[in-house]
Amino acid sequence: MAAHTEKNNKPRKAGGKEAQPLIIAKTPAEEQRLKLERLMRNPEKVVNIPDRPKEWNPRAPPEFVRDVMGSSAGAGSGEFHVYRHLRRREYQRQDFLDKMADKWDEDQQYLDKVELNKQAADDRTAKRKKKREKLKQKKMMAKKAKLEAKSKKGEDAGESSDSSSSEESEGDEREADDDAEAPSFIMGKK
Repeated sequence: MAAHTEKNNKPRKAGGKEAQPLIIAKTPAEEQRLKLERLMRNPEKVVNIPDRPKEWNPRAPPEFVRDVMGSSAGAGSGEFHVYRHLRRREYQRQDFLDKMADKWDEDQQYLDKVELNKQAADDRTAKRKKKREKLKQKKMMAKKAKLEAKSKKGEDAGESSDSSSSEESEGDEREADDDAEAPSFIMGKK
């Protein structure tokens, strides 16, 4: 069969959509997987991502209330509903302002906590750096003391020609020690 045919033996287009089996998702994860598979069938197709909904803001309170009313006696039967609506709207506005104040407080607390954590991390880093520098100084002092002890030992022997060659060999040893202490990637070795 060269041409594709449907149930009623009508020829159909070769590039048309293929019939997909109906798959019912049993779990939310499976549903998400099916949606992703459907999107990935045609990667060139533009996906519409909706904008974030705008945050709800209450209507601003009136600057001047002309008809002051209450739920007390003397008001008409229709006025009570207007009063109730205004009261509900004002309570909604106050709740919104309270929630915004709480959110602002939480944001401030979070920022303060982040700042404290950053300060503590900087303090720990400075303390460790100071400790590393102290250890480095200690090693350098020990090395100097060792070199001085060797040079005194060489002078006591009285051999001036050997002492100059021993100083050169000590210089070579220092370079070898420096190479041994430094990691290979710093020295450019592999």
